[in-house]
Amino acid sequence: MTTLPEIVSQAWEEREGPIVLTTVAADGTPNAIYATCVKKYSEDRLVVADNYFDKTRANIQNHSKGTLLFITKDRKAYQVKGTLTYETDGEIYADMKQWLAPKYPGHAAAVLHVEEVYNGAKKLG
Repeated sequence: MTTLPEIVSQAWEEREGPIVLTTVAADGTPNAIYATCVKKYSEDRLVVADNYFDKTRANIQNHSKGTLLFITKDRKAYQVKGTLTYETDGEIYADMKQWLAPKYPGHAAAVLHVEEVYNGAKKLG
């Protein structure tokens, strides 16, 4: 498993707006969503709260890989690719419930396990 390069870890703290999470259905159909309830759990795992997933949930449960795309305040875009897991209990799920605003249901924590990191076409990790 890869970890976020320091430049990307710092950029994460400077991100602006929602992230884009992309998954793929079993038939190859891509699915992209905006998400605002996100957190860096560790240098090798990013978490997106499942508040209102539908196709995204089904794709993750069908072992889809995913991409998380974010942009910084100075307009630099970063893409993190990896395997997704769907956690409804355990340490990461409990952590997500701690930082998630009470107004959201937080059905599960979608965890992106970092495998590749890009800034534009440049592979960083």
